[in-house]
Amino acid sequence: MSQSALQSRLASGEFIVTAEVTPPVSTDPADFIAKAAPLKGLATAVNVTDGAGAKAHLATIAAAHLLQQSGVEPIMQMACRDKNRLALESDLIGALALGLRNFLVLTGDDPKAGDQPEAKPVFDFNSTNLLQMAQKMRHEKKLPPGTEVKGEIDFVIGATDVPVDPPADWQPKSLLAKLDAGADFIQTQFCMDVAVVKRYGRRLIELGIAPKLGFLIGLCPIPSARSAIWMKEKLFGTNIPDTVVKRLEQAADPRAEGRKICIELMQQMVDVPGIAGVHIMAPVNPSSIPGVIAESGVTKKTRAKV
Repeated sequence: MSQSALQSRLASGEFIVTAEVTPPVSTDPADFIAKAAPLKGLATAVNVTDGAGAKAHLATIAAAHLLQQSGVEPIMQMACRDKNRLALESDLIGALALGLRNFLVLTGDDPKAGDQPEAKPVFDFNSTNLLQMAQKMRHEKKLPPGTEVKGEIDFVIGATDVPVDPPADWQPKSLLAKLDAGADFIQTQFCMDVAVVKRYGRRLIELGIAPKLGFLIGLCPIPSARSAIWMKEKLFGTNIPDTVVKRLEQAADPRAEGRKICIELMQQMVDVPGIAGVHIMAPVNPSSIPGVIAESGVTKKTRAKV
């Protein structure tokens, strides 16, 4: 069984760039595939979101499979909100049978935040429980009750984190639990402050978490100062310094300035020890992502050594 590109880059030390697409509310995948196609050959792999914003859409496993068939390597998100352990285990087995190799586990947005707030959440597993189950399947070829899983099993699995400016006594218990549970990589919330990322990466190394885990820092080509302020105020864990907001406010072309800022940060992240790459998200202007990646030139770089 051949490795995915994400698996290969995590092992090789090449700088990693992942992006993100949202499946459509449609039975016709043509537009979805067309929007993701420009990322082929640019992004190492592309997240397929799972019920983002607590809203229904084309099933993530189907969308990820369609991307793979079109030549775009997917990372299939698996949210714990909607399914019990039996369904999550079945989805992972099914995804592997379809040839999917990259997964990201997360809790999932509260249904009350979505367009059907009366929906009942499940949360039978949390993200660490799901990691533990996947690790058992990967190494023992068994489900939690001991049931054998037949066939080849090879995958990489990630989780999420919020980058912080770590205080002297910082003990990231959640990260350590995810590492112990079998995570291979971490994708973070937006952090547009390279100084914070440097201190975050340094502490991850000191604590022995990096490079055991490959950290991909969340960045965004922010289209306007208004968007930056909204992200700071509404998205938990987002770090956007005032200097970025000011540059967007003063720019004659805020969209171009937002892309420029994102490219600058991508290029700076290559040299930050403890950081394996970046995760580019642009919910408002997803069409900007391919150009930002191409212009940055970071996909041909080797990340900083620890």
